[in-house]
Amino acid sequence: MKPFNKDITGYKNENEFVNYLNKKKVSEINPMFKEFLETLFGALNDEEQIHAWNNYEKQKADIYIEINNKRKGISIKKGIKNSVHTEHINTFIKFLKENHFDQEMIIEFLKYHYADGTIDGTGENRMTVAEYKEKYQQEIDLINKQFNNKDFIIKVILKFILVGNIPIESIDCIVYGIIQDFIWITKNEIIDFLLSKKDEYSTALHISHLTLQPMTRCLNRNPLYEKDRHYIQVKWYNISDDIIEVMSNRKNNIY
Repeated sequence: MKPFNKDITGYKNENEFVNYLNKKKVSEINPMFKEFLETLFGALNDEEQIHAWNNYEKQKADIYIEINNKRKGISIKKGIKNSVHTEHINTFIKFLKENHFDQEMIIEFLKYHYADGTIDGTGENRMTVAEYKEKYQQEIDLINKQFNNKDFIIKVILKFILVGNIPIESIDCIVYGIIQDFIWITKNEIIDFLLSKKDEYSTALHISHLTLQPMTRCLNRNPLYEKDRHYIQVKWYNISDDIIEVMSNRKNNIY
């Protein structure tokens, strides 16, 4: 079995977390789960009962865990190339305007997104990511410089990771892995960690360690996927390595 992964769907994985925890006493769960829950809830009495259930709404929390009338929302990830957010390009452009990015920068972002010489995806010649970087890395660097400021990163973390498009409540934690092998990062650790990486250089279009890209550039013009050209996808490619870094420093209160 690969670390933090096995051959089950994300939904099945969420169900396994719920089934393992629900209606158990703290004394009945293994030490790894107890350490995880105490990170979220503080010190726990062995006789306290755990309640867990799936969240079927379109929100960032995949499951909820409740102990002693305190509820925590958990996002669960597994596998590689983890996508943390998807939305229509028009929604993201509105978000950029609300955060006072100038029109020139927005135009450069749209040129990057479509990579066909236009800002609306109507161009004939579509470039790969590598081709676009080769010609326009300087423009990508300028966008990255504007994106990677503290105030905007915090807003992005809320929108892309913690709250999402339905601003009802924030998740409290991301769990990465499966019930036999998992790691975790809390809400405050996510914010502190991603802010700590805001000055790291990357040739990709990025906000801290989050990479922004089209869902597809649809280079083969398959009509089934043309609509996906108009959506952005936010990926946290190194999420497992980053969570391991946070967990290794947790006891030293670095993040």
